[in-house]
Amino acid sequence: MKTRIHSHKAATVGRGFAKTREAVKANNMRITCVVGARPSLMKVAPLCASAAGLSDVRCRLVHAGRHYDERMSALFFKELGLPRPDHYLGVGSGSHAAQTAAVLLKFEEELRAHPADLVVVVGDANSSLACALAAVKRHLPVAHVEAGLRSGDRRMPEEINRILVDHMSEFLFTTQREAGKNLLVEGIPPERIHFVGNVMSDTLLRHRKRARRTEVLKRFNLSPREYVLCAVHRAESVDTGEAARFTLNAIALLANRMPVILPLHPRTRNRWASLQLLDHLGRCRNLLLTESLDYLEFLGLMDQAALVLTDSGGIQEGTTILGIPCLTFRESTERPVTVGEGTNRLIGRDLVRLSTAVDEVLSGEICDAHMPELWDGHAAGRILRKKTP
Repeated sequence: MKTRIHSHKAATVGRGFAKTREAVKANNMRITCVVGARPSLMKVAPLCASAAGLSDVRCRLVHAGRHYDERMSALFFKELGLPRPDHYLGVGSGSHAAQTAAVLLKFEEELRAHPADLVVVVGDANSSLACALAAVKRHLPVAHVEAGLRSGDRRMPEEINRILVDHMSEFLFTTQREAGKNLLVEGIPPERIHFVGNVMSDTLLRHRKRARRTEVLKRFNLSPREYVLCAVHRAESVDTGEAARFTLNAIALLANRMPVILPLHPRTRNRWASLQLLDHLGRCRNLLLTESLDYLEFLGLMDQAALVLTDSGGIQEGTTILGIPCLTFRESTERPVTVGEGTNRLIGRDLVRLSTAVDEVLSGEICDAHMPELWDGHAAGRILRKKTP
């Protein structure tokens, strides 16, 4: 049964940024953009850059984490051209409930101290859910960038976040047409849905040449198209002993074919250390372990890999944009366009399927992929143009 959820702000805001602009036409439009985990920085950067070129927009950047998050992401800010965040909410790690509650309280204080005419959230993080909720409780319109993505697996916390944020948002900016169909099925009014393309493409295409000029391959003694990049971080891949050992077996299978480089997030490293699995990694031949990399280095590795093994939705998109074969360590994806039109294959948690897929990729039997519609590097401009009459 379809349910239709209308924002209580709809009468004031209307069918687009045009009505928002009319409501605040005596002043510059005040937009607050929220970032959290590092992937959100790549999505917000082109929005901030586009907003900076508009005389009637004031953009405030709020970071959901603590100041130490800036140090962890300092190179990302510098490389992406992001301004220093105007405010840090100061929320650290914790359970999903603890993080969401803490960000909700802190962001309400932020909006009280610095009123906004529009709150922009991206992706499916706990911080996006919490900030969207704080905004609508204060009768502020929310814009959701990357709206309508669905995996169909509600066991994933991110899936719940996506659904809730979409139904709270006044403006839903989609990366693919399938996402708009998902929203219509859920009863979202069509006038709130805007197909604009993928802001990730804006960032990747803008920085691709710079990434290729880094010396990351030389630093790790790698040759183009002769290594595998592995990027895993989801709880179902790394958190339990069974899941982690299965992931390590998959990495070992790949390392028997060619060098594998594995940047380890601090959380993953700590988890695997507690499971006493780091020594196993150290004994794996052809495996290069490294700390988390800066944006340009990681992009350079991804752009010149023979293939990528991942469980990340953003990397599924990135490999499609770059035309790099991607094997996704999941049974479902919220980004089906990367499978239907791009370079992505779902191999689940099956070593036989993984081995077969690797054979096909390395033998040149890859799908006839092409760039999805509007993944052209101009999505942010289309989003910002929605605000004008």
